[in-house]
Amino acid sequence: MTSEQAIKAKPTRVIANWSTLSAQHQAEVLARPKLADSSDIKQAVEQIIQKVRQQGDAALVAYSQQFDGLANNNLVLTQQQQQQLVSALAAERKAAIDLAYANIRRFHAAQLPQDIEVETSPGVLCQLKNSAINAVGLYIPGGTAPLPSTVLMLGVPAQLAGCKRIVLVTPPGKKLAENIAPEIVYAATLCGITEIYTLGGAQAIAALAYGTNSISKVDKIFGPGNRYVTEAKQQVSQDPQGAQIDMPAGPSEVLVIADSQANASFVAADLLSQAEHGVDSQVLLVSDSLALIKQVQTEVDKQLAVLSRQAIASQALAHSRYILTPSLAQAVAVTNAYAPEHLIIQTENPEQLVSQFSSAASIFVGPWSPESAGDYASGTNHVLPTYGFSKTLSSLSLVDFYRRYTVQTISKLGLKNIGPAIVTLAQAEGLDGHAAAVIKRLDVLALSEQPRSIK
Repeated sequence: MTSEQAIKAKPTRVIANWSTLSAQHQAEVLARPKLADSSDIKQAVEQIIQKVRQQGDAALVAYSQQFDGLANNNLVLTQQQQQQLVSALAAERKAAIDLAYANIRRFHAAQLPQDIEVETSPGVLCQLKNSAINAVGLYIPGGTAPLPSTVLMLGVPAQLAGCKRIVLVTPPGKKLAENIAPEIVYAATLCGITEIYTLGGAQAIAALAYGTNSISKVDKIFGPGNRYVTEAKQQVSQDPQGAQIDMPAGPSEVLVIADSQANASFVAADLLSQAEHGVDSQVLLVSDSLALIKQVQTEVDKQLAVLSRQAIASQALAHSRYILTPSLAQAVAVTNAYAPEHLIIQTENPEQLVSQFSSAASIFVGPWSPESAGDYASGTNHVLPTYGFSKTLSSLSLVDFYRRYTVQTISKLGLKNIGPAIVTLAQAEGLDGHAAAVIKRLDVLALSEQPRSIK
């Protein structure tokens, strides 16, 4: 579909009546858009990673020339370039970023993990400790929509955790490496990030995971990206020599649950706010009111006509869903089955429904809580599991920037208390070596406690 065709195309007007659908058709209605041929992407990413591992910076420069048209061999955004970009940023935008930074920091600061210490038995002390991950890499998409908000969502918790090294990579502007969004650099400055590289795509993930002469290896990689970036993250996370990642992340999605009292204009705007993310984004409206659904469809057409990214949104809307349920209770069940990344509740008593949802990654309650607030400045994190992963995975939080480990200190008394049970369990499992490690200690304790003979 060409851009012109996409602009002229009407979003789907089909309304799925949930109660009349078979189980198979219900599953089809809740299916995500199919991704491009994953085998082709997997093979292309494998080649990129291999070339970066073999050729290092030379491969990074070659890919920057190939994909971004850059003739500049310098991948580093220098301090001088950073200062120049920040100085050119309008005061109004700085103030908006400052407000978002403050709210995000306030919410994440409340998540600081606490070490715990428990004496499980007399003389047996167990501790759970938290330590910041040493080196983290933050991938910030550039592409069609540079995302300074993602800098804050990743940079603030990394800053609060106290990660010793925070590396930011972002696709450069066409032709000029320093032509990245100044908002990205200013947000990075607030988060104390100075190590910035003008690099994007699977090659950036490979550089973070394995290191080159210019970019030292990191321990964990964070941030969303396109299909190639997502595939690269998956591949390096499965390699012991690579790096861990935050979570699998697919195309953006939102589900709005609304009743007859909802504001159709608000609902349409919320649907379009996600549809404009990308052609593979998905938006759903689930409602017990046929009249409301039709009003929203009319509003979507009206608002889409003036949207600057209407070509992208139109293609996303081609696989949107309007679902009519016989009740709000059924609407909740449909929502839980879909497991949305973002869930917006626009009903007469939205607070009463919140506890009934078991799988949404981030929930927005009431007519004055647009999903856009979570994307930018309410304080919650917008890095979220998609594609149904929210049934088991959580939104990004401060603890993702820590490693947790345990410590146990056992005294003589402690080993006497639990040692016999350890021996019994080890022998039951046929692990004589485990039992011997305790028995030898218990024998020494027994000898030391025998009364000495008087000559």
